Amino acid sequence: MAEPIYYVDRSDIREGELAEVKSGMRDLAAFVEGREPQLIAYRFYIDESESTMTTVAVHPDSASMELHMTLGGPKFRAFGALIRMRSIDVYGQPDPVVVDQLRQKAAMLGGGTVTLHTLQAGFSRSVG
Repeated sequence: MAEPIYYVDRSDIREGELAEVKSGMRDLAAFVEGREPQLIAYRFYIDESESTMTTVAVHPDSASMELHMTLGGPKFRAFGALIRMRSIDVYGQPDPVVVDQLRQKAAMLGGGTVTLHTLQAGFSRSVG
């Protein structure tokens, strides 16, 4: 059985772009919800200073993440003028093609690091 992949990215919100970022987050969430029923969770957060956006996604497997990157590519590009990507952290084992897509996404959105984390121990429970 494939292990889920947890994705977390952090971006600085460019000066004066908060309203556009919030609108873009709602649009992207609705887009993804309607096209990716396999996705377990997809959430956007803004910190209390309203200067940082964080995206959290839980994919059931690498194929889900690859589909997300392919479908979402044009939508991600729209964020390019609104944010500067700081980091992408991936917990799990995405396929090499997904890792390449993530590095391209980070570069397109202003740079930032892509860090892969390998599971060492733990368990998951479904939330009901």
